Amino acid sequence: MRTHYCGQVTAAHLDQIITLCGWVHRRRDHGGVIFIDLRDREGMAQIVCDPDRQDMFKTAEAIRNEFCLKLTGKVRRRPAGTENPNLASGEIEVLCHEIEILNASAPLPFQIDDDNLSETVRLAHRVIDLRRPRMQKNLMLRYKVAMAFRRFLDVHGFIDIETPMLTKSTPEGARDYLVPSRVHAGQFFALPQSPQLFKQLLMAAGFDRYYQIVKCFRDEDLRADRQPEFTQVDIETSFLDAAGITSLMEEMIRCVFRETLAAELPDPFPRMTYAEAMSRYGSDKPDLRVTLELTEITDAVKDVAFKVFSGPANSGGRVAALCIPGGASLLTRSEIDEYTRFVGIYGAKGLAYIKVNDARQPNETGLQSPIVKNLHETALRAILARTGAQSGDLIFFGADKTKIVNDALGALRVKLGHEKGLLTGDAWRPLWVVDFPMFEYDEDGRRWIACHHPFTSPKDEHIALLKSHPGECLAKAYDLALNGWEIGGGSIRIHRAEVQEAVFDALDIGQEEQRAKFGFLLDALEFGAPPHGGIAFGLDRVVTMMAGAESIRDVIAFPKTQRAQCLLTGAPDAVDEKQLRELHIRLRQTETGAN
Repeated sequence: MRTHYCGQVTAAHLDQIITLCGWVHRRRDHGGVIFIDLRDREGMAQIVCDPDRQDMFKTAEAIRNEFCLKLTGKVRRRPAGTENPNLASGEIEVLCHEIEILNASAPLPFQIDDDNLSETVRLAHRVIDLRRPRMQKNLMLRYKVAMAFRRFLDVHGFIDIETPMLTKSTPEGARDYLVPSRVHAGQFFALPQSPQLFKQLLMAAGFDRYYQIVKCFRDEDLRADRQPEFTQVDIETSFLDAAGITSLMEEMIRCVFRETLAAELPDPFPRMTYAEAMSRYGSDKPDLRVTLELTEITDAVKDVAFKVFSGPANSGGRVAALCIPGGASLLTRSEIDEYTRFVGIYGAKGLAYIKVNDARQPNETGLQSPIVKNLHETALRAILARTGAQSGDLIFFGADKTKIVNDALGALRVKLGHEKGLLTGDAWRPLWVVDFPMFEYDEDGRRWIACHHPFTSPKDEHIALLKSHPGECLAKAYDLALNGWEIGGGSIRIHRAEVQEAVFDALDIGQEEQRAKFGFLLDALEFGAPPHGGIAFGLDRVVTMMAGAESIRDVIAFPKTQRAQCLLTGAPDAVDEKQLRELHIRLRQTETGAN
């Protein structure tokens, strides 16, 4: 029906007769001459409708925004001074010869160029929202990013293999989405949280290098910027160690950014242990663009009179400082109060601070704060020395359980850095974080759970600690952080059955449960499974960062809300009683009495 896309018509097509199809972005009647900005996925072209072609002009007079059109015309230069340098087609216009309304449009719920829309309105009318140039650009970028991943992986010998969407529920990880079986009464499939076990089985089967751009599902508690279904670039390879995998994967990320954004990332990416990242930044995915760092002062305040510090310092907690250069004048009292409320989100009971008026006087004369009188001079000197604080700086403190301090000060560091411009000026700061703990206690503190997943290999020298001191085991795990986001995570996997069984034992998964839940994996490991490892990149997150979007929902065609609902289709929704009977399901009465 067409010869060209609107956004691809340029001065190279001058004097050609072309046919375009698209939507009316804007119609302007200039006293007898009608201008139409025609839009398709590639951009816009300006159409000129002169009244000397009466039938065509009469049709143009009836056209309104978002009508779907087909038109034929001659490409000519725009009059001097009317060019639009912001458009690829900005040098030309199309003199319309023929026009056909393929479909009229009802009045829109909002205007395409309205940027002040609530997300609820946008998601309820997602088809119209997706017509907006910004959303078209985002999804085209997503396509280009996915293709860049595919090209790299194909060139490097990775095979695209599909894994099942209906699989077995396992006891580890996030909550599963369950699918009832009609054929097997009372039994359920689970939608995969990742293809983890299947890609390991593919390695045991000898496929050597696997990848898949795949949907995954997690029935997680409601959190901002999380989706119940998300897309990851899933990768697994045999006969490469952690250094080999991370080297290859960072080459891939550099390639993807170069091809899609013409951006050059560092070579090589820096590396940092988990312990160092938590100590310096309070996060295992630190935003290295922010220049601020946390300073450890736990040992320096163990004997101070200020119980808020000495209490955690003597009971296994953490006391850390965050020095803000020029903060004494940079931050107002109301801002300090606001930051105090902010850290409360992360469990902090307060936010102590000291204004450094004169760094040469580590006492109440040179330091301004209600807490100074309760800190002896030795402690104050240590704080100033370790933080490198100068006159005019401000120091914030966190004192509590280690996790609370890390979460609170780590988040405050990022917030302050971006709000006050305490940044390096770099566009992209990647970082490999390595040497993660194998285990951590669950929320109740009663049993060990896997920090990544239970199929991650411990470091060779720590295998002996699985029984005696599991809390001291470090994993062959690696995460890739970029600008404060974790964009990829992976590990070397366990390829020997006896080691996998030892990890299950440490997680209090008994022999009977091991066989019932993971017997197929243990059997595969017994049959000569090779050393293998892999990684998964969050495609939604990568594209969100590249697009500079506010939310991952802006780079997903049909996303769910934060409450895991689709406002466009009304899902999830009730189903009829016949369907429930076929699935052997009976609903309990809700509090309102409705099924």
